Order: sequence, then structure tokens, then C-alpha cells
Amino acid sequence: MRIVSFFTAKLKNKREILITLAISLVLIIGYLFNRFILNPRTTLEETLRVGFVYDGDESIPYTNNFIRAQHKVEELFGDKVEIFTQSNVTPDYVDDALEELIQKKCGIIFTTSYSQEAVAKEFAEKHPDIQFCQACGDNAAQTPVLNNYHTFMGEIYQGRYVSGIVAGLKLRELIENGDIHENEAKVGYIAAYPFPTVISGYTAFFLGVRSVMPEATMTVMYSYSWGNFSVEKANTKKLIDEGCVIISQHSDTIGPAVACEENAEKKVFHIGYNQSMINIAPGTSLVSTRINWNPYITGAVSAVLNNKKIERAVKGHVHGNDLGAGFEQNWVQMLELNSLTVPAGAAEEVAKAVQAFKKGKVPVFQGNYTGVNPYDEEDTYDLRKEFRENASSSAPKFCYVLRDVITVEKDSLF
Repeated sequence: MRIVSFFTAKLKNKREILITLAISLVLIIGYLFNRFILNPRTTLEETLRVGFVYDGDESIPYTNNFIRAQHKVEELFGDKVEIFTQSNVTPDYVDDALEELIQKKCGIIFTTSYSQEAVAKEFAEKHPDIQFCQACGDNAAQTPVLNNYHTFMGEIYQGRYVSGIVAGLKLRELIENGDIHENEAKVGYIAAYPFPTVISGYTAFFLGVRSVMPEATMTVMYSYSWGNFSVEKANTKKLIDEGCVIISQHSDTIGPAVACEENAEKKVFHIGYNQSMINIAPGTSLVSTRINWNPYITGAVSAVLNNKKIERAVKGHVHGNDLGAGFEQNWVQMLELNSLTVPAGAAEEVAKAVQAFKKGKVPVFQGNYTGVNPYDEEDTYDLRKEFRENASSSAPKFCYVLRDVITVEKDSLF
């Protein structure tokens, strides 16, 4: 009996061992399936490869702001990431740039120019295992909607409006000092193209001016280029000759700031974009604003490293696979005020306006104005009913020129 009991016990032990081994094997297979198949990012690779496609380089303020974000990624994540960049990529070579980053096995790729979005989305459809993030894009919600294709942009109309407040305060100071009369409260704007993102920006700037100086008017000139120094400078001189006493811009060169600083007949002040212009125009620069790309780009990289959905990991206003934010998440920033040129009380007014935006209490696109669509004059918008910018997308949608108070020069110099 003892011998039979001994063998029976041995058999039970073997059965238990086999069951334990089977359970362990199932758990191991499940773990490996989850790690290598469902979540390919968490492989045995030690680093996440991150790609950037730039249409310029560090010498271009717009591109340099993205490069700042790239450096922030390197600083925050160290050896957890490996960075690959493609610079000065023209629209014809976006395919080549993306193909090279894919060959480098990048797990997330940032495209940074609107001109790159169509190709970026095509590549996203072909490579579902790679996350593609398009700055200033507006096609994430368009068919096909892809889980790995995202768009993002800072709500820059907020910074434009606050810049306009500074310009309005300066106009008021010039009037009080007797430098100009009220009917000479005229501002000029150097705009790249008649795109919604540009029109929205200069309208927000102008409405910021008018919040302080209701008598102000504005003239806009298009350069039909993002970065043509000579055209921007020449158009600025033309606006100065037409009586503009403050110039702002949505273009990438220092041409407008240089033109204001070099103007000998009278002081004409400048509001910048993407970079501070104080070193360039110390006697005429007032302030600048810019989009801060750091929160989104660092957040998106962190999301991929941790196998999280980008729109759940990054704080902002989510519209499907599209994400935007303003001052409240530090996506938009006001740069240094020029203490030599800004009027008294400007710093306090800027701080007050920024706080109001953070609380959602600034109805920018509102007033007794009629906007006319430059592409269809029968399409108008009555701003007595507020237009809520970025309500449904991170890319600006306001595309109306305010009748009677904003003049668009029909003939550019070039």
C-alpha cells in the first residue's frame, strides 16, 4: 500500500507541475503577444527614434521655434530618444524626407509646415505603426481618419490680440504726446498669404488695437512668400509712406523690423512674431508673440514612450485627433516687452489680458463689424454675433476681412 501511495503522490506532483508549466507558458505567450504585437513600440529597443521634417533651418524663426522643442525633447528624455532631422525640405521633397526617417525606424515623426500635411497623411496610412504629428494641419478629421495621424497648433490669435493691445496703448501715447492726431491712428500689417491662419491673425491683432483705440484703421499688404526679406522690407516702407505708424507682421524675416528701425523721417514702431525683435530694432520694437511648441511635442513623445494616446496624454482642446491650446497651457507666449519703447502700464495690461484668456473671458472676434470673405464677397459674417475661433479645430477658421476698417492693398510691390 505504501508503494502504491508513493507512486500516486508522485503522479499528482507531476500533474501539478505540468499544469503550472502550462499556465506559465500561456502567461508568457500573452505577455510576448502584448509586448511585440499589440504594442510594437515597447520592444527590446532601448530608445524611441524621433523624426522632424523642417521646411527651414535655425536661421528661420518659425523653424527655430520647432528646433527649440526638439532640444527640449533631448533635454527631457536623454538616452530614451534618438533624434533624426530633415532640414530645408521643399514641398517637392517631403516624400524623400519622410522615407529617410522611416528607414531610420522612427516611431514618431513631426512634420512642421502646412505644405507637408497631404504627404504626411499619405505616409501615415501606409505606416500605421508610426505616429505622424502635423503642425498647423487641418486634415486629421478628413476621410480617412487615421489613428496614427494627428494635427496640432497653438491658438495664436490670443497672442496677436494681446500684441494689438500693446500697439493700441502706443497709439494712445503718441496721440497724448502730440506726435499724431486721432485720425492718424493707422497701423500696417505685412502678411504672407491670404490664408485663414493669416487673416485670423491680423484680424485678432487689429481688434486688440481697437480695444484700446477705437478710431484705429489698418492696411494689409501681402508678400506672397513666408520668407522674402526684400519684399517684406519694401512693403513695410510703402505702408510707412502711406502713414502707418505701427507695423506688425505674419511673415518670417526681420525685413519689417529693419524697415521700421531705419526709417529716418519719423519713428514707426514694430510688433513682431516668432522671435523678439528688440536686438534688431532696439529703438522701435515693442513686443513679439510666438507659438510655444514644447508642450505638444514633448507630450507626444512621452505618450509614445508610455504607450498612451497622444490626445489623452497632452493637455489642450481636443478635436478628435487634433489638439490645440493657448495661454492656459503655455502653448502661446508673449515675449519680452521693450522697456525703451512701450508706454507706461503696458506690462500690467499684458498680464491682465493673458490672465483673462486663461480664464476664457476674452471674446476676440466680436463687435459692430461686418467681415467679407475675400474668396467670395457674397459670404459675409456679422460680428455682432461672436465668432469663436478654434472652437472645432486647432487651425484658425476666421477668413473674413473687416469692411471699412481694414484695407487690403490690391497691388503688392512684387
